[in-house]
Amino acid sequence: MGQLNNKNVAILTEEGFEQVELTSPKEALEEAGATVHIISPKSGKIKAWDTDNWGIEIEVDKPLSEAHAIDYDALVLPGGVLNPDKLRQNKDAVNFVAAFLNEGKPVAAICHGPQMLIETGLVSGKMLTSYPSLRTDLTNAGAYWVDEEVVVDNGLVTSRRPADLEAFNSKMIEEIAEGVHA
Repeated sequence: MGQLNNKNVAILTEEGFEQVELTSPKEALEEAGATVHIISPKSGKIKAWDTDNWGIEIEVDKPLSEAHAIDYDALVLPGGVLNPDKLRQNKDAVNFVAAFLNEGKPVAAICHGPQMLIETGLVSGKMLTSYPSLRTDLTNAGAYWVDEEVVVDNGLVTSRRPADLEAFNSKMIEEIAEGVHA
């Protein structure tokens, strides 16, 4: 494909990310030509959650303490229940996500990943979706929640669950190819 050649994409994650919600977008991004870095507060390897048990371990490319939003064209936030719950308590992780949103850079979040968007305080007035259990949280944060497989609002791409990954990956690549959204 190559439509994302020369694009650098960060995937921000912690232990307990939903395995397919990281591996599928990462593979799609790389197939489209993007350079993808796994960013985490931890260094070394972190463990995935795979449906109902621990899954694979993946290598962290760059610790969060050394990562800067300015070095990336877009951000992906995989879900999993444990992953965003840990990240949202990390001020540096929240600031990292907020930097992408403030710059109008594409951000793609799936399943429980939108918890990180709530934590930034920057979802008010945005239309998005998530795993259904986050509906009230997102609505209380001022977002317009809809139950659709993929929702795009000015470069912000959200989906509900692993079954939505095909649509999520497609829209994520499209928005990253478009670049910064004013």
